[in-house]
Amino acid sequence: MNVGIDKLSFFVPSYYIEMTELANARAVAPAKFHIGIGQDQMAINPKSQDIITFAANAAQHILSSEDLAQIDMMIVATESGIDESKASAVVLHRLLGIQPFARSFEIKEACYGATAGLQFAKDHVLLHPDKKVLVIATDIAKYGLESGGEPTQGAGAVAMLVSADPQILAFEDDNVMLTQDIYDFWRPVGHDFPLVDGALSNETYIQSFQKVWAENIKKNHIPLSDYAALTFHIPYTKMGKKALTSILTDVSEEEKDRLFARYEESTIYSRKTGNMYTGSLYLGLISLLENSQSLQANDRIGLFSYGSGSVAEFFSMRLIKGYQEHLLKKLHETQFKKRSKLSIEQYEAMFSDQLDTSITNEFHDQTPYSITKLVNTIRQYKE
Repeated sequence: MNVGIDKLSFFVPSYYIEMTELANARAVAPAKFHIGIGQDQMAINPKSQDIITFAANAAQHILSSEDLAQIDMMIVATESGIDESKASAVVLHRLLGIQPFARSFEIKEACYGATAGLQFAKDHVLLHPDKKVLVIATDIAKYGLESGGEPTQGAGAVAMLVSADPQILAFEDDNVMLTQDIYDFWRPVGHDFPLVDGALSNETYIQSFQKVWAENIKKNHIPLSDYAALTFHIPYTKMGKKALTSILTDVSEEEKDRLFARYEESTIYSRKTGNMYTGSLYLGLISLLENSQSLQANDRIGLFSYGSGSVAEFFSMRLIKGYQEHLLKKLHETQFKKRSKLSIEQYEAMFSDQLDTSITNEFHDQTPYSITKLVNTIRQYKE
């Protein structure tokens, strides 16, 4: 029995900035952002849009009434939780109209959380093939104005429905996991922004990929040539390319060109969005599927997931015949086209205008599932 991703979609907030304008405002050569880190635009959200707003919008387009009746588990992966106790998944369960007898919870391990959720979903559906699991990765990546990490910010969500006999991708049984206690990126309780050792984080990311890739070869005996594409967690689009480059020392130029071409296709959406934390790998996966003309049924796609701190995992999935018919490329392209561009001054004002949960307040954002009111610290959402 095949288990895998039956449907998937993403949502990005309704505002963005151009990285050339940010570079000019920070007295940095634009090429440092466009080429050095590989980013062209950055998604920005107002305080009336949060991780629940993103998650609900990402999920709403992939859920039929039949799905809502069959889902008996919802997993939300985030490192931008809005409550230290109550899971955002519980709120989303109600907003999305999932049947009541379902398990709903949150997973946290930096950017790795969605991969943990997918593996949990896979095992659940293998035991209960008549059920479905909704996995949502939703985050806001913030490092602070004029900080070193500012050009690698972003926001958004990816929703994936896991089922038996999937329409898009099927899991292979080849997972390789790696856990290392490293402080390359962390955010202690009470800190608004993460603490980052940039050099260590980049080094750990690349070394983690090299370790799980080597173990994958040793354990699964699958040569590089068997992969139609390798996809990566993309905190910024140059990062995954560095990791990919590190294992291509002994391959032909033709093989390099093939894998780099697929990698560039996987970064098209991320270049317009920025860092989505838990959703970054899966935004890249959607970008690959919707923008590549070279993929075909039964192709194997490798996925490298990395969460600072750190946990890494490499696994693969195979494309299902007719997968193209179940993608939402037009919807996703329309999302990007409908966004409003902010000036740097507008961006800085929006960034600094933070949600104050200690006061009662009302909001008039027209975005579906945006916050409408704050009462006694409780967020109420547009339904």
